[in-house]
Parts: sequence; C-alpha cells; structure tokens
Amino acid sequence: MADEKRTTAPAPADPKLEQFLRYLQGERDASVHTLRNYRLDILQFAAQTWGAEAQPPFAWRETDRYAARRFLAGFQRDGKKATTTNRKLSSLRSFYRFLLREGLTDVNPFTGVPSPKLPKRLPQVLGIVDVGRLLDAPHKAEPAAGAADHPRLKAFDDYARQRDAAILELLYSTGMRVSELTGLAVDRVDYLSGVVKVRGKGKKERLCPMGNPAARALKTALAARETWLLALGRRGGSALFLNKHGGSLTVRSIERMLKKYALLVGLSPHLSPHALRHSFATHLLDAGADLRSVQELLGHASLSTTQIYTHVSIERLKAVYDLAHPRA
Repeated sequence: MADEKRTTAPAPADPKLEQFLRYLQGERDASVHTLRNYRLDILQFAAQTWGAEAQPPFAWRETDRYAARRFLAGFQRDGKKATTTNRKLSSLRSFYRFLLREGLTDVNPFTGVPSPKLPKRLPQVLGIVDVGRLLDAPHKAEPAAGAADHPRLKAFDDYARQRDAAILELLYSTGMRVSELTGLAVDRVDYLSGVVKVRGKGKKERLCPMGNPAARALKTALAARETWLLALGRRGGSALFLNKHGGSLTVRSIERMLKKYALLVGLSPHLSPHALRHSFATHLLDAGADLRSVQELLGHASLSTTQIYTHVSIERLKAVYDLAHPRA
C-alpha cells in the first residue's frame, strides 16, 4: 500500500488577535511586515504568560500589570536591545488599547509600564566634500572585466554605473529612505515639476523635490537602460531601477553598491545609504532651512524625530569651535 500523506492541521487562531489584525489592515492600512511583527510580539507575550503549549483563545482579560512587567523583565534579563523591547511593548500597548476600546477587556496592563531608555546616538553624517566624492564614485569605477568584448555585458555595465550614479544623486537630492527608492516606478518621476512622488511609512505619499543634478543623472541612466534592454531584445518593467535580471533592485543590493563606492573613494566601509538621508537633513538645517520644512521633506510623522538633526548641527559647530577657538 502506498503511504498515506500526513497532513498537519493549522494552528488555531486567537479570535481577538485576529480581530485586532483585521483592524490594523483595514483601518490603519498596515503593511504585511507590520502585521507579522504585531502577531509575533503578541503571541510571544501569550506564550510567556500562559506557557508555550497553551492554545487560543487566550484569557486576555485576566492579565494584569505584573504579567506586563514580567514580559519586560524577561527581555532585559536576556540582554535584548532597548529598540527591540520598545517595539514589543508598543505592540502590546496598541493591542490592549484596541481591546479596551472594543469592550473586550477592562484594563490595559501595559499602561504605565516604563519603556527602556534608548541610547542617544547621533546619525552618521557626511561633509559636503565627502558627499561629492561619493556621488562622483560611479563615474570613476573601472568597467567590468570582459565588458569591452561582449556588447550585452558592456551595455549592462554602462547602465549599471549610470544607474548607481542616479541612485546616489537621488538619495542625497531628495532625502528619501532607501526602501522608498526601491519602490519607485518610472511614472513616479515628474521632470517638468522637478519632484518625485514617494510612498513612505504607513503607505503615506509625499512629494520630494529633485535637484537638477539628480534629474540629469536619472535621464542619463534611463537612456543607458534603454540601450541595454534593446541589446537584450526585451522591454523593461515599471521599476525605476533594474538589476541585471531586469527585476527591481533590493535594499540589500543598494547597501552593497554604496559600500563598494565608499571604499573606492576612501570613505568608511560601514557607510549606509541612510547616511545620505542624514546628510541631506543636516546640510539643509546648516544652510538655514526651518525644522518644519525638513520634517515634511523627510516624511517624519513627529517633529521630535526631525529634531535629532539640530543636535547633529550643534555637535558639528562645537567641533569647529574646539578646533578653532584659542581658549576652547
């Protein structure tokens, strides 16, 4: 007899948790990534409170602030980063706020539970000269080995260097996140108005002004892209920047690309694409831009998030003072 296929029944779902996730998806337009994190954080609390073998539905109404504090203490005992712990506490606070509002519990046990203090770290910022060196790096890169002897390889190599130059120019010119850049489509760029329509966190859209150098680099990259695609005999997709297979670039591939060019011009190999976003904001504030405008350009929901760049500017001024003042 043929062996019968074994099937595993899916784990039962907690109805209140599923109701909360449907609310996040329908009312808050939460992404798949956000929903997954909320589910993991909340189920982790359930496992710690009622045991790993406990099955839903869970007795959410019976939890108290002692259970919430044990949850926090467990992460501190395990040496978890404050950012990780804060995210999990935020997930549970939001979940219990929802239960409280819907009349599914009597109290939010996570209200008043103190969040671990985050270390104050200033963002990595490049000077204007170093930004210029980095943005010029793709034009100084050597052609790929053997590219001169293979028309298709040469066409892609030419496109890749122009594409990389456009990516770096666009990141610094607009201050957008690298995840926002990888999601750009060709029709999101308006050359006439000089803006790029970006979809940021929470799927919120904003318009990012684009400088002339970035616009020129982008047009050059798209022309090189057409030459490469013509050599391949195929059409490109809707993504603004393509990899060698014709698909969209990933955040990771852009991180690797930036590190390559940073090393080429003698900058730190630990440089991340976010450094261009930090530099964008800091250079604007150094030049006299107001904080509210920079907040809008960055797509920050809270002004307090943008204020970190004022501290960066102050630290830079203090460094200049210490070097230049005779009695510093």
